[in-house]
Amino acid sequence: MPETLEDAQTPATEPATEQTGDGTIFRIATFGALLVLTLFAGYGLGRLHKGTSIPAAVAPPARGATVDESKPHVHNADGTIIQGGVTAAGGGAAVGGLSLSSAGLTLVPESTTWNAGTAQPFRFRIAGPGGASVTTYTIVHDKPLHLIVVRRDLSGFQHLHPTMAPDGTWSIELTLPRPGSYRAIADFTAIVGGQQVATTLGTDLTVAGNYAPVALPAPVRQATTTGFTVGYEGTPRTGSTQPILMTVAGPDGKPAALQPYLGAFGHLVMLRQGDVGYVHVHPELQLVDGKVKFWLAPPGPGTYRMFFDFQVAGRVHTAAWTVTVS
Repeated sequence: MPETLEDAQTPATEPATEQTGDGTIFRIATFGALLVLTLFAGYGLGRLHKGTSIPAAVAPPARGATVDESKPHVHNADGTIIQGGVTAAGGGAAVGGLSLSSAGLTLVPESTTWNAGTAQPFRFRIAGPGGASVTTYTIVHDKPLHLIVVRRDLSGFQHLHPTMAPDGTWSIELTLPRPGSYRAIADFTAIVGGQQVATTLGTDLTVAGNYAPVALPAPVRQATTTGFTVGYEGTPRTGSTQPILMTVAGPDGKPAALQPYLGAFGHLVMLRQGDVGYVHVHPELQLVDGKVKFWLAPPGPGTYRMFFDFQVAGRVHTAAWTVTVS
């Protein structure tokens, strides 16, 4: 591809040297002009796309009208976005991860039993209509699939990113530390029949042994994790969308230098006590006075565990709180 206008010149644009009575010169000149225009158009497009096409699998998911992330909105489990902050039923964000099947897709794990504290491959596939494995996904927040694993008492939270084999089998080494029942929630946007289908599917994993549930910590506004002090402002309420602002301070007490992680300055996951209902909230694109700002519309009253992933100096940390929503 030419890098200068001079490089676009070809012998086809040179004037003819022989005049004929049937208009040959006119046809040759016209063809040459069209060829130059084609080269310039291709050159321009190549510069815009940096010489590569954009595959459908990495295009942003089709989720309706453009959303202003700085205003109240809800990211639903089916991939839709409600500007204004509540669903049509007024119940806040939709809850995901409660079902093995949704929107014609089914989560099919190879195994669901583990030994406590032992790393074991977790393999699964997403079956589409007819049972065939889905092999094409949209990249959302830098990954084609996000996997959340948590014990049903809401302890042992893990945010993971499996890899997919050509046959559509996802796999990752997974360690479940204590006996009990765990919930594995796959959050993804699949491409099925040329359409993008955003959903979250869940399955239970069982670790044999004596199950001793861990009581949820009392609700607080501030938590510590790996030397960082993390606090939040705002009060989640049902029936409305409220701003939630996260503040991160380093060991020296000064504001930490947050770095983008998975395409944002932080990720917020809420899990509901009782059914492990899943809500994933994205923040505003820019920090607000050094704080990570989310718009949160809880799906209903209850007790939740709130997990906030953030990155500092190339390392990801997770802070957690118990939140009572009324």
